[in-house]
Amino acid sequence: MTTAYLIGTCDTKAEELSYVAGCLHAWGMDTRVVDIGTRSDAGWVDIPAAEVAAYHPEGAAAVLVDDRGRAVSAMATALERFLPEQGDVAGVIALGGSGGTSAAAPAMRALPIGVPKIIVSTVASGNVRRYVGPADIMMMNAVTDLAGLNSVSRRVLANAANALAGAVLGDVPSAGDQRPAVGLSMFGVTTECVGRLVDALSADYEPLVFHATGVGGESLEKLVDTGAIGAVLDVTLTEVCDLLMGGELSAGEDRLGAAIRTRIPFVGSVGALDMVNFGPRETVPERYHDRLFYEHNAQVTLMRTTAEENRRMGYWIADRLNRMEGPVRFVLPEGGVSAIDRPGQPFHDPEADQALFDAVRERFRPAPQRRLVSTPYNVNDPEFTRELLVCFEQVMHGG
Repeated sequence: MTTAYLIGTCDTKAEELSYVAGCLHAWGMDTRVVDIGTRSDAGWVDIPAAEVAAYHPEGAAAVLVDDRGRAVSAMATALERFLPEQGDVAGVIALGGSGGTSAAAPAMRALPIGVPKIIVSTVASGNVRRYVGPADIMMMNAVTDLAGLNSVSRRVLANAANALAGAVLGDVPSAGDQRPAVGLSMFGVTTECVGRLVDALSADYEPLVFHATGVGGESLEKLVDTGAIGAVLDVTLTEVCDLLMGGELSAGEDRLGAAIRTRIPFVGSVGALDMVNFGPRETVPERYHDRLFYEHNAQVTLMRTTAEENRRMGYWIADRLNRMEGPVRFVLPEGGVSAIDRPGQPFHDPEADQALFDAVRERFRPAPQRRLVSTPYNVNDPEFTRELLVCFEQVMHGG
């Protein structure tokens, strides 16, 4: 497939979209211009706004309304249903400001990982997580506003078109890897454990390691949902700390949801549940001013979780585990949940850890396929890694 979909509000971005189409035609690529404008009907486009709007669950009338805010939101919903249903999407470029970007991004996130996706936007130099999420979307700063072509915008838009053409037409070297993929979650304080797991699994499996920074957990969930990952060693659940305590690295309420939906083999643990993650020290909310902190670096401040917070997390995790109907092993490291939760380390707090372990045990419902395992080891001890591997063998092959 060599068809690129070009998305934008054609009443305001027609010149820019035509220019990008011309750049792609020079590469021998086909293009389809998709109008997501809601104020006028651009007759020259390949796919008019009304056709996209018809994909809204309530029909086009729910999209083509006078209220701009409602219209943009509804168009995003329609486009998110429209784009994945097109069978010839080789790549996508979207052009826009905040409205066009917010309308195009959900549809691009809905496409499979690996389909080239570029957004040229005037909001691309800020925090773009809300647009990119767990997807492989490339954001390019438009530099000048997208209000007609000029010497700067021509260069930026040509770069975007050439980048998309290269991604679509260029070869991707194949490693010939036929190993089944296993997803693992890791943080700096669980690196020793996960590194050993990767070494042990690599002969038979393709380990895919996700940094537990919020978007990492979201990406793991997305790839499990799409079937790209067939089993999980979810050792590091620190994103749950941030979800429940208001840290910066939450992966949202759906963390562990993909294992529930897909019933894949699942081995998990409580790695890095001793810390809530904030930015520089001044970003920590005032309500936490009297807590124990550890400055990981100038940009990252860690806050030690309390016994009560650990109890909340233990209940939350156990409730999620109880909904998993596939083979499950959940392993507790009673010697500590992170590299800085050992005797003599700044976050060593056996009382807080015990509250976590007790809460999981209290709420966890064992079943023939779902078991809770306790060990005396720290999460980074070699013996704990060996226990995880035994559990992994059980969920993969029975036992």
